[in-house]
Amino acid sequence: MEISQGSAALAHAGAEPVRPLALAGKIKRAKAVAAITIGNGLEYFEFTSYSFFAIIIGKLYFPATGDIAQLLLVTATFGIGFVARPVGGLLLGAYADRAGRKAAMTLTLQLMALGSAMIVFAPTYAQIGLAAPALIVAARLIQGFALGGEIGASTSLLMEYADDRSRGFYGGLQAVSQNLSALLGALTGLLLTAILTTPSLESWGWRIPFAIGLLMGPLGVFIRRNLHETLDDGPAGAGKQTHGGVIRSVFAQHKKQIVAGILLTMGSTAAIYITLYYIPTYATKILHMSMSAGLAAACVAAAVAAVVAPLAGKLSDRVGRKAVFGAFCMLLVLVIYPAFAIINAHPSLNALLPIIALLSFLTTFIAVPSLVMLPEMFPRPVRVTGMSVVYCVGVSIFGGFAPFFATELMALSGSNLAPSWYVIGCAVIALLSLPLIQDKAGLPLD
Repeated sequence: MEISQGSAALAHAGAEPVRPLALAGKIKRAKAVAAITIGNGLEYFEFTSYSFFAIIIGKLYFPATGDIAQLLLVTATFGIGFVARPVGGLLLGAYADRAGRKAAMTLTLQLMALGSAMIVFAPTYAQIGLAAPALIVAARLIQGFALGGEIGASTSLLMEYADDRSRGFYGGLQAVSQNLSALLGALTGLLLTAILTTPSLESWGWRIPFAIGLLMGPLGVFIRRNLHETLDDGPAGAGKQTHGGVIRSVFAQHKKQIVAGILLTMGSTAAIYITLYYIPTYATKILHMSMSAGLAAACVAAAVAAVVAPLAGKLSDRVGRKAVFGAFCMLLVLVIYPAFAIINAHPSLNALLPIIALLSFLTTFIAVPSLVMLPEMFPRPVRVTGMSVVYCVGVSIFGGFAPFFATELMALSGSNLAPSWYVIGCAVIALLSLPLIQDKAGLPLD
């Protein structure tokens, strides 16, 4: 507002510095967007690295008889990291709506670093017995708690920086950071499997990504140090409520938004966690391909998502969030079952990589408008809390435990195509949320 008023005054006086002032504003905003999205990506690198090394972690910390039994233990532990997400979303979201977005995001970075440190230095089951898996579970809970607060605070801040015609595009940038972090994690895994022997990888090499994540915490805090606090720009009461008041307000006044948001999140999160995070394990354990093949598929999925996410956001700005979400949900429902049938009939990289690229493309056009619609549902004084609750509940149940549910479905049915059934079911249910949601593409956020 100050920049636009100053520009108008200078233009009225016949001066020329309007363009430099506008440029300065754009540069300032670009720096802020970079700080928000990069910080979010750093946290996702720490959290998602676990999925790419799930097989090794399972072998070292969760010994079990049989591949399926061990796979169930590992995928359940991956899901445990999501159990704490709703709690983190609720408490850290209320903190962000009371003390500010910046304060909450700084705290989440510090908590993520603590969780990574616990994994880096955790002794194995062979060394300390049952205390070893307990340490891993505790670390995952801490990281899940932190990430539960991060996504709501950072996405809400990003939406509050955007204007009415660009919120979808900005949401796409948030998805870019998350997928680039997943790509970096998968590439790190590929590099380690290429340069290390199996004994070296299992004894210490798998800890390297978590050590990198540990170092990223201070970097993220530094990057975000100069962000403008958008909570101060809201109504006079914003940020003045008590912690409990924020939480009560969300559940008392926004019940419809909570239900709609959780249903909406089901479709995107189930697709993301099956097509990206479960694929390395599925390719290795079910298709009997090499670990590097599974990681290569994850790299392709993350790279495709990172490239098309801004396009998905722009399309939702132009034609509406609900139209994009609904159309691509239906396309995914039609495509995913034959896609899984093909990779099971032809378990090779030539089949796996293009199939995963297609599924990632469709999933991204579902995930981006979904991510943008969530903060648009809630007013500024409770936006972070509201978004965090619905996103984290949806992701925790239908995303974090998606690998576990998919594995259990395979065990019960005897069919390797069961993961596709799970995605189809979640996508169909997600479509039911659309009549409950106002499409705010092109409309004021507040």
